[in-house]
Amino acid sequence: MEDSSPLEAAYAKRREVLGDEYVDRMTAAPEGAVKEFQDYLTGMAWGVWTREGPLSTRDRSLLVLAMTAATGRMDEFCLHAGAAVNAGVTDAEIDELVFQLAAYCGAPAGVSARREIAAIRAERDG
Repeated sequence: MEDSSPLEAAYAKRREVLGDEYVDRMTAAPEGAVKEFQDYLTGMAWGVWTREGPLSTRDRSLLVLAMTAATGRMDEFCLHAGAAVNAGVTDAEIDELVFQLAAYCGAPAGVSARREIAAIRAERDG
């Protein structure tokens, strides 16, 4: 993405992982504080996803899943768990992440994540 600005690269990565529909819905406000806030969040949070270095998109997705579950940010955990396949994360990897989560962050965090994953998969698999 050498030809794009850092913010454009961040939006492209956000769309790649979360999908156009979600990003369009979040950025529907054309101006003002909502647009400014979305640009800020995208530049900060998704800008880190576009950094050069040893972490792949898959690695970053797994890290976000672990961090959001560990901090009890289940809305964000669910968003990223549902989109993890777009980042190259498999169901088996998410299942293993929950074991790590429970071991290092406690059973309640693991149980909450397992519950949300079950709901996401039930909806996805019909």
